[in-house]
Amino acid sequence: MPGADHGGRVTIVACGGQTRPLTAWLLELTGKEDPSVCILGTATGDASIPGYYETFTAYRCRPSHVDLFGIPRPDWGEHLLSRDLIFVGGGNTASMLGVWRAHGVDEVLRRAWQRGVVLAGGSAGAICWFEAGVTDSFRAELDGLDCLGWLPGSCCPHYDGEEQRRPAYARLLAEGFPPGIAIDDFAAARFEGTELAEVVTAADGATAYRVDLDGETPLEARRLMGRSGGE
Repeated sequence: MPGADHGGRVTIVACGGQTRPLTAWLLELTGKEDPSVCILGTATGDASIPGYYETFTAYRCRPSHVDLFGIPRPDWGEHLLSRDLIFVGGGNTASMLGVWRAHGVDEVLRRAWQRGVVLAGGSAGAICWFEAGVTDSFRAELDGLDCLGWLPGSCCPHYDGEEQRRPAYARLLAEGFPPGIAIDDFAAARFEGTELAEVVTAADGATAYRVDLDGETPLEARRLMGRSGGE
């Protein structure tokens, strides 16, 4: 099956936001010269898919998508399982997870992850893999949301890009929310299995943080050379 041999790696990449400058690096993680990519734009009702095509077609890859609004393609499950990279766009995480569960997409994505397909995404596409996430799915004020639970702890994207993120995460932790990782825009956290392998950044100063009741600890981020937040 095309895209099925990934050397036993089990990879999830959580991007804090502004994922376009990270695209080339995400494609490199597949280890393929011409990787097959599937875009899941469920969190915006699939409205974001054209924009992601524009992003991915700037690089050597074979982009496609699975549209879950309207009548899904009959082979959508097999299609996801045969990709090298599945990219999950941002938007309303709660709505996305509801649609995924209704169609069984979450179960197929878990099989893809275990098979070695790289799973990646920004914002909603970052927090969905964790036990819980900080979200604006319900209102402008931020809330906690139970997510898929494949990665331990919680996740907060846009940590430096939206001023309410830090105080909201602190409030949620004080209310019993699980500790976890916060990720700036233009930064990403790569997990191998369920362990954090590295943090990368495409912009000076952007990074990720371990966050708990005692505060936050910045994590060392590897700068992706030749890429910048202005790209």
